[in-house]
Amino acid sequence: MNRSRTPAPARVPALVRLSFLVRLSFLARVRFLARVRVPARASVLACSVVGAAVVALDGTVLTVAQPALQRDLHADVGQVQWTSTGYLVAVASLLVFAGRLGDRHGHRRVFAVGALGFATASAGIALAPGIEAVIALRVLQGVCGALLQPATLGMLRTAFPPDRLATPIAVRTAVIGLAAAAGPLVGGALVSAYGWRSVFLLSVPPTLAIGLLALATRKPEAEAHARAASSLVAPAAREPGPETHARAASSLVAPAAREPEVEAQDRAASGLLAPATRQPEAEAQDRATPDLLAPATQEPGPEAQDRATPSLLPPATRQPEAEARGQAAPGLAALDPLGALLLAAALGLLVHGLVEAARPGGAVPGALACAGAAVAGTALARHERRAAHPLLPPELLRSVPVVAGVAALLAASAALFGALFVTTYFLQDVQRLDPLTCALRFLPLALLMVFGAPLCPLLQRRHGPRRTATAGAVLLTLGALLLSRLDATAGALPVGGCAALLGAGFVTLMVTATSVVVHRAPEAHAGVAGGLQQTAMNIGPAFGVATATLLLALVPDGGFVPAEGAALPALAAIAALTLPAALALPGGTRGTRPEQAPPRPGRRPCVRS
Repeated sequence: MNRSRTPAPARVPALVRLSFLVRLSFLARVRFLARVRVPARASVLACSVVGAAVVALDGTVLTVAQPALQRDLHADVGQVQWTSTGYLVAVASLLVFAGRLGDRHGHRRVFAVGALGFATASAGIALAPGIEAVIALRVLQGVCGALLQPATLGMLRTAFPPDRLATPIAVRTAVIGLAAAAGPLVGGALVSAYGWRSVFLLSVPPTLAIGLLALATRKPEAEAHARAASSLVAPAAREPGPETHARAASSLVAPAAREPEVEAQDRAASGLLAPATRQPEAEAQDRATPDLLAPATQEPGPEAQDRATPSLLPPATRQPEAEARGQAAPGLAALDPLGALLLAAALGLLVHGLVEAARPGGAVPGALACAGAAVAGTALARHERRAAHPLLPPELLRSVPVVAGVAALLAASAALFGALFVTTYFLQDVQRLDPLTCALRFLPLALLMVFGAPLCPLLQRRHGPRRTATAGAVLLTLGALLLSRLDATAGALPVGGCAALLGAGFVTLMVTATSVVVHRAPEAHAGVAGGLQQTAMNIGPAFGVATATLLLALVPDGGFVPAEGAALPALAAIAALTLPAALALPGGTRGTRPEQAPPRPGRRPCVRS
């Protein structure tokens, strides 16, 4: 009886022992990769922050350079306006699709393509011979910016754990505020010293550097896979001894050579496998034994290899079941090209209509464009309900925190930029202040954007997203209301106080809502969530400025004076819409926990970074 219990490795062929040692070597390498993660996260944070800052800086410096560009290229006002409109339409129409590309093919790759393309387009604009080339290259720059922007959030989502994601987002927001505030000063200095072409050359070195850095960065999901794979190993297997070799090698022996006790131990040890790698009980009894048979007892056919290989891989690296059965994975259909086209048409027409409505005499073309956007949006909704692989995942759109966060960002950005538009005309046309003095009146807004962002993660951890966002919504609404009561004699103190309230409220809402959107979105749809966030941040300002322009036209004599016009009260009402959106955010201090979307039947999500 004692002979029957002789350790199994004594009867195991040498090839089986070698296979076991290879598996242990693989797991040791995986555990080593799990410990090396700081450089990858640091480079991801650098790429995300610099990429977002370059896009913010590019938009602000262009405004200063447009008059010099118009004179140098002998262009009319409409052509110069299209240098901004073409960029906005391209960006807004492609942000969500770019996020889907990142989810499908990797956020680092999409980010690198966007950054390198942005650098190339910027260099081309600096060398452009005419206004037509500038407009075409600005559209190309918008396409590359659309690829770049959602990936800045998607990379953060896949590189940082959810409980540490608020701080990188706050750093990103602070740098965006700093870039937006410094843009007019940097742009004015460059245009005065070197001409308008230097403004576009400014963004070439940083975008080129972060594009190459993104390509050189090790995939952040490799770290997650390493941690997941190392957690699949039993403690005894991590420090192999004689008993460990006996148990592991016995799982590789043919059924005829195995003892009943060994088989019972194998069935018990199968409980150590991750849920994604375990078969149902009925299938486990049928498949567990043939999966790892010795070569002498089973010829490894394709099906056997397909079943045996996933047990060594973390769940995120495994292909969907359709591919495991040998079926071809969906290619272009998985990107939903028709849905992407309809969404691009809807958003592009909407942005174009809002921009046109803000121009003198553009109300009719703007209304027609907005009507076209509504038709395209209706067609998109019908298509997405029937699509096998919808561009906008239903589990993302059904998430109340995600929808509330996007709505809060849309209303807040519309109120802020509309208020800045009206107040700028008030200070320069009514109070006759020069541009520099006008910028100094808004300095508190910029300072609170930069220095208030790092405090937002602390507030979220202590009070939760709902209370933090609600406080920001109250400050933003109060700032817009007080701004709407200023008369023609308002001095620097009341204007600066209103600007401080706007800045504090907006930065609190932006950091908190962005954190919730990125946290609560399933990791497999991080790119689409980032695209929705960026779409709200691009459409909101256009909507706010268009609303302010239309309302200013209703009071031609006193519209620029806040207390005598209808624009700022209406913008304060838009700001108040952030209150119900903020109240719909998670309430607890742990409320930013990400949602796990259930996989569709026959599929497992594949997350890429």
